[in-house]
Amino acid sequence: MPDFTKPEALHLMKILLPFWLALFSLLPSCHPPIAARQGSLTENSKEAPGKPYLLLISCDGFRWDYVERFQPQRLKDFIAKGVAAESMIPCYPSKTFPNHFSIATGMYPDHHGLVDNSFYSPNKKAEYRTRDREKVEDGSWYGGTPIWVQATKSGMVTASYFFVGSEADVQGIRPTYYHQYDGSVSNDDRVDAVLDWLKLPEKQRPHLITLYFSDMDDVGHRYGPHADEQLREALLKLDESLGRLFDGISATGLPVTTIIVSDHGMYAVPVDQLIATETVEDDDRYRTVSNGALIHFYLHDGVDKAAVFHDLKEKENHFRVYYTEEVPYFETPPTSENWGDIMAIPDAGWYFASQRTIGLRKTGGQKEIGEHGYDPGIKDLQGIFYANGPSIQKGLRIGSFKNIHVYPFMCKILGIDIPENVDGDLNILQGVLK
Repeated sequence: MPDFTKPEALHLMKILLPFWLALFSLLPSCHPPIAARQGSLTENSKEAPGKPYLLLISCDGFRWDYVERFQPQRLKDFIAKGVAAESMIPCYPSKTFPNHFSIATGMYPDHHGLVDNSFYSPNKKAEYRTRDREKVEDGSWYGGTPIWVQATKSGMVTASYFFVGSEADVQGIRPTYYHQYDGSVSNDDRVDAVLDWLKLPEKQRPHLITLYFSDMDDVGHRYGPHADEQLREALLKLDESLGRLFDGISATGLPVTTIIVSDHGMYAVPVDQLIATETVEDDDRYRTVSNGALIHFYLHDGVDKAAVFHDLKEKENHFRVYYTEEVPYFETPPTSENWGDIMAIPDAGWYFASQRTIGLRKTGGQKEIGEHGYDPGIKDLQGIFYANGPSIQKGLRIGSFKNIHVYPFMCKILGIDIPENVDGDLNILQGVLK
């Protein structure tokens, strides 16, 4: 070991330093196999080690027909040895945050309170937005009992490499291991973390893991659901990551059941069918929160509701205005004040956007994009449900079903109680189990 206090050694260090820096720059960036953040439960209870293992994978924006269209081999093999639904039907609105949390809780958005990607809470007098870290990590915005909370209450260590709500202290509980969302983290890093979690000693090993990929949603939004070349390329890359994950799980020898879902599908929107949000705004009378396929209007105190409704109806052009309680797409009569007083819903294939966004889209030369949020009964808006593992039947095909039913199914696999207030029904997927 050279003495770096001597002049000749210092000279040598100066010569070698650029080479060392160059070498380190070539090494792949990596993320810790266990999340930098940790919840309160650090060890499994005495009863937990005998319980099964469950991995829930969400592939955001993965439309129900992509596997048939693009033939990803590892996913096809996974499906052939397990169960596949014709499609999985999202809740209304068919947006990312409400539907991920409906999968996680077994409740309709009206009941868990996360009614859209962005909305206003009259009770909190604040807006929830997906990019607002303070709100996203505040458990008071999230109702229901997410699956990782229910598993934690049952004495199980849990882990999450991204899932809506997993960063928040819902009922004061977070997963044992979890990450703050960072879309730049590679799929390989996410897969490595899951496999490392499964290699932990039995006391620290999570029995429930959630994992999230955004690839198909990213490409679907950018190019639209008809861009076969771009969609195929994204799916085959994702398929490679999933294949490595499947192989790694198999190598552990653990009884892991894997469920693959998506929150929604994707609908084609021509750029010339974008509607300027500014045309329906009126700050003097109400607050406007737009999610593109749905605008929420929250009236200021003392404002005549009927008059606002009348004025908005006069502006209808490829969209419809409803009193919230009369919106036709709700599964149950809406009760949450987070919806607002009045809602504007564009026709499928039309979408609200700011004038600036519309201008940028048109000058960019692109003719079509992909969006979602519309009536979940439209097939293009529906997602996927695939399952495989020791507790799952092989080669079974089932019909389409609502995503709220995944939650009691997961509770059954894990051997934990199903909360009484969920909207999901175990009977819907009971027959999938061996």
